[in-house]
Amino acid sequence: MIWAVVPVKDFQTAKQRLRAVLTPNERQALARAMLEDVLAALAQVRELDRLVLVTREPHAVTLARRFGAFILSEPSNRGQTAAVERAFAQARRQGASAVLALPGDVPLIDSQTLRALVQACGGERLALLTMAFDDPTGYGRIVRGADGTVQAIVEHKDASEAQRRIREVYTGIMAVPARRLKPWLARLDNRNAQQEYYLTDVVRFAVADGVPVVAHVIDDALQVAGVNSPQQLAELERAYQLRQARRLMEQGVRLADPARLDVRGTLVCGQDVEIDVGCIFAGHVELGEGVTVGAHCCIANARIADGAVILPYTHIEGGEAEHERVEVGPQARVGPYARLRPGARPVAARPRYHRAGYGVATRSQHAVTRLLLKGAPVPPSRGAMGVYHLGLGVGPAWETSVRRVHQRSPSPSPLRRPI
Repeated sequence: MIWAVVPVKDFQTAKQRLRAVLTPNERQALARAMLEDVLAALAQVRELDRLVLVTREPHAVTLARRFGAFILSEPSNRGQTAAVERAFAQARRQGASAVLALPGDVPLIDSQTLRALVQACGGERLALLTMAFDDPTGYGRIVRGADGTVQAIVEHKDASEAQRRIREVYTGIMAVPARRLKPWLARLDNRNAQQEYYLTDVVRFAVADGVPVVAHVIDDALQVAGVNSPQQLAELERAYQLRQARRLMEQGVRLADPARLDVRGTLVCGQDVEIDVGCIFAGHVELGEGVTVGAHCCIANARIADGAVILPYTHIEGGEAEHERVEVGPQARVGPYARLRPGARPVAARPRYHRAGYGVATRSQHAVTRLLLKGAPVPPSRGAMGVYHLGLGVGPAWETSVRRVHQRSPSPSPLRRPI
C-alpha cells in the first residue's frame, strides 16, 4: 500500500511574501487553488492507495473530501517536517509499503513525474526528485560520491563553498520505504545552522544503513516552482495557460494564438472548434462541434451547442447554478458586442431577422429579448439595437448615446462600436 502525504499550513498565513500585492482573501484563494492542482495531479497517479492531508485548515479539509483524501489533523502548525513525521508514523502503523511526500504549493507538478518517483522507490529505495538550477541559492544541494551515487542533502545555510557550487538540488519531493521510517525519524536532530529538524537528513541515514538512494532528475523547473513574488505568479499562470492550450490543440481545437488564451476553469470542446485570440473561459464551459468563438470574448458557465458562432467582444455571463447557466442553441449567432446574462437561452434566429447581435444585452426574464433571441419578427428598420433601452440596466447617458447611434445607423457596421 502506497500513501501520498501533503502537509498544508493555514491558508490565512500562506504566501506572506505576497502580502504587498495580494489581499488576505486573495492569498487564501491562491493557496487553495495551488493545493487543488496538487491534489488533481495526485489523483491521476494510479499507484497511490491513499491520499493524506496533514492540516487543520478547514478549507483544505473541504477540498480534500472532493478528492477522497483522508485528513490527519494537527493541533498547531509545528512546521512541515513535524507534519510529515506524524503522517509517516501513521502510515507505518497502518502497513504502508512506501510514502510519497510533497508540498501543497507546487501547482504544476505532473502526475507522470510523481508516478516515476513512486516506481523508482519501489518500497525498497529512497527516491528523491531533483533538478539542476543555474542559480540554486536557497535549495538543499545533492551531494554525490565519486561513483555518482547520492550521499546526502546539504541545506544551503549548512553548505560549504564547494557544496554551494553544486547545481543539482532537492525539490522537496521524496518517496520513502515505510518500514525504514521509524528508526530514521528517531535519529533526526537540530544540530544545524537553523537549529531545525531536517527531514532531508534521512538521506544520510539511508546511506549509513545501506539503503539505495536514487535521484529522479527532471529538467522542467516549472513543475516544482512555488509562488513567492508577483513575477513568479505571472510566470506560473502563463505556463499553466500554455499547457491548457497545448492540451486543447492535441484534441483538435484550432487556436489562433496559443499564447493568448485564458482558461480559468474547465473548457470542454467538441470536434472542429475554432477559438480566436484573447478569449477568456471561466467556470465550466462546453463548446459543441463546429463552434467558432471570435476574438476577445469572455465566456463563463455556458453550454454552446453545435455550429454556434460567438462573434468578437461578446460577454456570456452564466452563473454556477444549473438554472443560471447560459445555453446557446445549435447554429445560433451571438454578437458582436453582445452580453448574455445568467439563464439566457439564445437559439438560432430566422434568417431574415436580426439575431442576438451588435451590442445586445439580454436577460432571460425579459420577454422582448427572449422573443428576439428565439427569432420572433423584429422590424428591420429598428434592428437589434432596438432592445438596448428596454430595461437592461445601462446608464442614462449611455442609453442616449446608443439611441443616437441607432437613429443614425439602423444597421451598424460590425467594425463600429457605440460609445
